[in-house]
Amino acid sequence: MKNISKYLPHLIAFVGFVAVSLFYFYPVLQGKQISQSDIVQYTGMAKEQNDFRAQTGEEPFWTNSAFGGMPTYQLGAKYPHNYVKSVDGFLRFLPRPADYLFLYFLGFYILLIVLKIDPLKAFFGALAFGFSTYLIIILGVGHNAKAHAIAYMPMVIAGVLLVFQKRFIVGGLLTMIAAALEIQANHFQMTYYLLLLLLVISVYYIYKLVKAKEFKNIGIAFGVFMIAGLLALGANATNLLATAEYTEFSTRGKNELTFGATGETLSKNSGMSYEYITEYSYGIAESLNLIAPRLFGGGNSEQLGEKSNLYDLILRVGATPDEAADFANNAPTYWGDQPIVAAPAYIGAIVFFLFLMALFAEKRKIKYAFLVGAIFSLFLSWGKNFPLLTDFFIDYFPLYNKFRAVSSIQVLLELCVPVLAIMGLHSFFKLDKDAQWKALWKSSAIALGLLAFLLLIKGAFSFSTEGDAYYLQAYGELGQPFIEALTEDRKAMYTSDLLRSMGLIALVFAVLWLFTKEKISQTLAIILVGCVMVFDLVLIDKNYVSSEAFVNSREVEQPFQPTQADMQILQDSTLHYRVFEPRGTMQNARTSYFHKSIGGYSAVKSQRMQQLYDFHISKVNAGVLNMLNVKYIIQADEQRQTFASINAFANGNAWFVDEVVSANSADEEIRALDSLNTKIKAVLSTKDFPAISKEVANRNFKTDSLSIIKLVDYQPNFLKYETQNSNDGLAVFSEIYYPKGWKVTIDGKETEMFRVNYVLRALQVPAGKHTIEFKFEPDVVKKGSIIALFSSLGMLLLLLGGTYFQLKKKGKE
Repeated sequence: MKNISKYLPHLIAFVGFVAVSLFYFYPVLQGKQISQSDIVQYTGMAKEQNDFRAQTGEEPFWTNSAFGGMPTYQLGAKYPHNYVKSVDGFLRFLPRPADYLFLYFLGFYILLIVLKIDPLKAFFGALAFGFSTYLIIILGVGHNAKAHAIAYMPMVIAGVLLVFQKRFIVGGLLTMIAAALEIQANHFQMTYYLLLLLLVISVYYIYKLVKAKEFKNIGIAFGVFMIAGLLALGANATNLLATAEYTEFSTRGKNELTFGATGETLSKNSGMSYEYITEYSYGIAESLNLIAPRLFGGGNSEQLGEKSNLYDLILRVGATPDEAADFANNAPTYWGDQPIVAAPAYIGAIVFFLFLMALFAEKRKIKYAFLVGAIFSLFLSWGKNFPLLTDFFIDYFPLYNKFRAVSSIQVLLELCVPVLAIMGLHSFFKLDKDAQWKALWKSSAIALGLLAFLLLIKGAFSFSTEGDAYYLQAYGELGQPFIEALTEDRKAMYTSDLLRSMGLIALVFAVLWLFTKEKISQTLAIILVGCVMVFDLVLIDKNYVSSEAFVNSREVEQPFQPTQADMQILQDSTLHYRVFEPRGTMQNARTSYFHKSIGGYSAVKSQRMQQLYDFHISKVNAGVLNMLNVKYIIQADEQRQTFASINAFANGNAWFVDEVVSANSADEEIRALDSLNTKIKAVLSTKDFPAISKEVANRNFKTDSLSIIKLVDYQPNFLKYETQNSNDGLAVFSEIYYPKGWKVTIDGKETEMFRVNYVLRALQVPAGKHTIEFKFEPDVVKKGSIIALFSSLGMLLLLLGGTYFQLKKKGKE
């Protein structure tokens, strides 16, 4: 009975998390699904591989539906022996996105329990973390992998804390499992940021242990971390190895060009420029959004309502009330430093207030590790606005330059501050009355003083942004009045949200003051503070992700409807060809959903394909489109109705060329395509393929009218050609060159392909009749799967052994 009562609060919290998750996203109970913009794009990109998997039960690991062809490693590929994914699926038993919200709650609750916070406070703390506006927004737009990785962060930290607290077995097992789940979430940027925070926490504990001369425990702790880390990495080996292999060829890899498409000099050899990495840099003053949500206008599309200046303006110029409401409820009020913001990263006024209280009430020194983590992430989130730190990390810190959107490192702050807030609340109730009052008035004075100061200096802000110039030009005579009305609404939002935060803090101050005067009980005070803290966040969240975001399941599963042009193209029964839709080529997966596209939507697209687009495809270079076997180009008429134009000059699936042009660098290689007749010539890099270059240099290949090369079988991961040529020939294939995983045979004998025309495959083909086959059988998947199998077995054995040892130890005690 004693054991039941011990675990009952945790069981109630667990059930509460399930209930709250389902209640917040209640449309999932009606069978609806949330419409997420990024997931819509993913659905388009993954259509071919998903169809192939459904039809054959096999995994292709390659798709030709996007960017001319690419591995599916970052498109939801399913790997053998991925047992961590099964564990993750067990934990995410709720419908999406309630499952991610539940994981937010669960992981943070475990962390707070490890920090010795009692269940009631931990319950409200978990809700406050999960309802942090940024964490809800990423669910709304479909950043599922990011949300997934963030959800497991607190659990990993909890395991690390337990190990440093000398609970080596329990901590080691939790670290191992949580780390494996964190890595499996497949958002390496978030995992990288977690490692930075763990580095800060480790430095704190190492200092503490060294000071106490507990060198043995340092060794044991890092031995546990090494075993847990190696097994967690091993269990995810397939995805890690495959991703590492592909990264070299993606936009995150090394750039070989010395100049850009507009002639600019490229001084960096990283695939991502400084401007691209820091494009989303949080404004220094804008960071105050963390404690008052709409100081800088909220998001790019805010609902101002009928009492706004913008609504009145639109009515005055002759619009109907409905038209004015449409304008006012999609207002571009954001005036911060970032190009696009869906919503402010609001952590809550009460969370901030309790965070300040921790600085005065919490006696444990671990608070400084979380404080440093919060400050550190805030500074790095400023990106180009704080170049001293940002430039150092980009230039000298390993892998930091592989990630963009530096503002997203604020997730560490959004984790550390709520941890400190609940630690502060917890410690407050342990103080004597005098100390409680001191902590209460000091934290209140700082919080309310800061907000009041911001209110006083309102006139120092311009409430304008460079983007306003667009409306001045686009709206003509209405432009200036529009900006003036928008500015007044921005000012009103600034004032109202400051007053809102001040009122909420004053309310919580009153609750805690009443407790110090013994007017209310501790339990009631915790519940009241917790409810105000959570409802504050939920009310803001609902402005950005509400029930209106949910649609019929069919709309999510089939997000794109075929146009007249799509229907026209789909009537073509040709075995394999490509489609080019100029509008949004590299930022839209709609075409990939129906056809084999040379475009798509991915943060890890092929770097050479992106460069080919920048230099040639965007300029509609006919020779390049022909070599990519673009048979149809989707265009729009004056009425914006789409139609498909047939490209009669497409080179086809493969062809023999007469001549090879040598290029000594990537610069020369991509320049050669400016005027190259790709039907009869191919350009080859002498730097990358020196042996092949010597064989084919200055050689004319003879072809005649009887020369044939024909694609006779097509699958995403298998291509079969039949050839006939009276002389030795050089065949070019309209398939994207990727040297890892493709096995090429001529009449069953393995041979080597090479790259021509910057992105395509080529082979030397002997005279006569032959059968050529390309099979995508990546060795990295085979090797990774073996490692994953043995690592998973090791994890299972350690879990069983550790559990047995702990139960035995507990029985003795």
